[in-house]
Amino acid sequence: MNLPDFIAKRTINSKSGEFSATIYKIAVSSIGIGLAIMICSLLILGGFKQAIQEKIFSFSGDLQVSKYTLSNALEANPISKDSKFYHDHNSIAGISHVQSFAYKAGLLKASEAVEGVILKGVDTDFDATSFKDYMLAGRLPLIDTTNYSSEVVISKNLSKLLKIELGDKLLMYFVQTPPRYRQIEVVGIYQTGLEDFDDKIILGDIGMIRRLNGWVSDQVSGFEVFVNDQSSIEEIEKEVFENIEVNEYVNKTKDQYSQYFDWLSLLNQNVRFFIGLILIVACFNMVTVLFILIMERTNMIGVLKSLGATNVMIRKIFFYSGIRLTLKGLFYGNLLSLSLCALQYYFNIIPLDPENYYMSFVPVAWDFSSVILVNLLVLLIVGLSLILPTVIITRLSPIKAIRFD
Repeated sequence: MNLPDFIAKRTINSKSGEFSATIYKIAVSSIGIGLAIMICSLLILGGFKQAIQEKIFSFSGDLQVSKYTLSNALEANPISKDSKFYHDHNSIAGISHVQSFAYKAGLLKASEAVEGVILKGVDTDFDATSFKDYMLAGRLPLIDTTNYSSEVVISKNLSKLLKIELGDKLLMYFVQTPPRYRQIEVVGIYQTGLEDFDDKIILGDIGMIRRLNGWVSDQVSGFEVFVNDQSSIEEIEKEVFENIEVNEYVNKTKDQYSQYFDWLSLLNQNVRFFIGLILIVACFNMVTVLFILIMERTNMIGVLKSLGATNVMIRKIFFYSGIRLTLKGLFYGNLLSLSLCALQYYFNIIPLDPENYYMSFVPVAWDFSSVILVNLLVLLIVGLSLILPTVIITRLSPIKAIRFD
């Protein structure tokens, strides 16, 4: 039998003092609430990261291959789909999908307003499955391989601004020499919550852009590359670069939309600072509780020393007492945080303003490795802080301790 642990268990479960019992409850509550806040913060931050990354990557891919140019023009010189990389991309480990795209700037004219937009042309290789979660109404445009389709999908923002509904037909004027226009039909409405997409991008048939630009049937602006794991993006980028033509280059989507990822990095720093403050408070509370426990059990310390107990054994008793209270706090903290996150995950109880947070509710991403790591971190930091107050035990003489009142 582990005698220090047995005595520690009897000590914290004793009903002798209402004051100490209240202090124990406060200690357990502080650990539990602090851990719950940390876990909820990490899971919600992970949810923000995952949701925003999915939106950006589903719209633009993880990597983009296009023609190398010294200008920053939106409408880049075309490249051919009849290339080694496009046909053999499955041989590169980590790539899940490759799809072609083309951009064309223009003016969208409705009955009451005109708005500058960018037509993103998609081909038959477009991954409709990853984009369907952002469709609010209607469907994606049909791709006509023989001619081109005039169907488009616009964002909810543009539909409100131009007062457009499903089935409406309107004119789009394209910026080129000489200027041209096409009649298009709205067959779908989408919303990502990201301004860079919702305020200016409409989806249509890439064949329309080919016809306007005078391209042949296999020419596109570039390829969007989707990867299985973001952690290996650097290695995949290098391998893609080695397999494309000498006049083409690879661009990471993270670099193109760096403002969103910088915002997430700032949130990450705030969460780390917040977790540090909570750990400091939790350690202070547990040290205070242990001091109170030592003062309350001073007579017991004197008796144990008079019976031959060593300082190390007595210090273990109070160290184990603090650890038991910490473990109890961890249990309730995990129970509280996981319950709250589960309610939010399944029922979306807490809403958000999409204009400020890019989504309509607080997202939650389950990352149990982070949950376990936070538990171990709290246990380690609080455990180390419990060593300090037990040093006072070595300075107590048995006679003074027994007489202490």
